[in-house]
Order: sequence, then structure tokens, then C-alpha cells
Amino acid sequence: MEVYEYISRGGPIMWIILFCSIVVTFIFLEKWFLFHREQIDVGDLVKGLINVLKRDGYVEAITLCDNTPGPIAHILMAAIKSYKDGESNIKQSIEDAALIEIPRLEKHLNVMATVAYITPLLGLLGTVIGMMGAFRDINMKGGMINASDLSGNIELALITTAAGLCVAIPSYVGYNFLLSRVESFVLEMEKASSEIIYFFNNRKNKEKSDVISEID
Repeated sequence: MEVYEYISRGGPIMWIILFCSIVVTFIFLEKWFLFHREQIDVGDLVKGLINVLKRDGYVEAITLCDNTPGPIAHILMAAIKSYKDGESNIKQSIEDAALIEIPRLEKHLNVMATVAYITPLLGLLGTVIGMMGAFRDINMKGGMINASDLSGNIELALITTAAGLCVAIPSYVGYNFLLSRVESFVLEMEKASSEIIYFFNNRKNKEKSDVISEID
């Protein structure tokens, strides 16, 4: 009840700030659960795939990637399919898959950054509105005004400023936390891609050597 009273006293700006806080909370929780679910042991996945591919188990490797959540598995599956289909540029297939996965990871993060930026401005706007109301009352009543006449507008100014900062600070912290997780995913994707490309290059060189040996 006390929270509702503060929101009511803050005026329309407070409702906008409250809406921003709900949006940011929803985005943060949704992204946090998504990243937690898609976090895997990349080293174990790559080793398992290489062991399977050494036995020419392409279907098994693709199935393993398909059953593993996260962008890293999708990147590796693109590389395996590309090699299996005889495409020469595996790196391009990985880059094409990354163009799909990275924006998916970054989805809605720009909304959090925007909220972190605009909520202090909304609080400042509420402050300006409150002070304008206070000066309007002073002009209307002249010298007959007392502190209680100004308290409502001053309270509006203070509440909106505090609310804007209370939403902006966690939003900015949450945004940077999620952004660091995205960067971690991208780093792991690059590492896994390098390892699978190195494996396929060695395999191609070995196949060429075997063909040359048979000809000789």
C-alpha cells in the first residue's frame, strides 16, 4: 500500500518509470535463464564430436549437436554439415551460423541499455514538473504561501528523481552482466570453431596424403 501511495504521489512519470522497471526485470530474468540453460562444457563437447568424427560418424555428431542446447552446438553443427556435404569453405558456414546466433543472444539487450539511459531523464522530468508546480503555487498565492502548500510538488520532484535512479542503476548493472555473458559465449564459439576447423583441415591433409600414397 505504501508503494502504491508513492507511485500515486509521483504522478504520471512514476507510472512510466514503473513500466520501464517491469520491462527490464522481465528481460533480465528471461535472458538469465536462457544463458544458464545454454551454458555447456565446450571442451567436452568438442572432444566428443572429434572422437565421433574420427569414426566417420557424421550423423551421430549432428545428432549430438542437435540435442545440445546453445549457440556453440549450432555453430559446430553447421561446420559438420558443411564438411559432410563437401563444401570447401567451412569457415564461411560457421560465420553464417554466427550471424544468426549472436543477434539471438543480444536480443532485447538494447532495451535494457535504453531504459538505463532514459529513466534518470524521466526522473529529472518529474523533478522539473514538480518544481514548476511549486513555482506556480508561489506565483498564485504570493507571500501567503507556507511549506505545506509546496510539499506536494516538492515530494513529486524528489520521488521521481529517486525512482528514476533506482531503476537506472540496476538496469545498467544487469545490462553489463548480460553483455559480459554474451561476450563469453562469442569467445567460446570462436574457440570451438577454431578447433573443429583445425580437425577438418588435418583430416583433409591426411586424406590427400593417403590418395597420393595409393597413386605412388
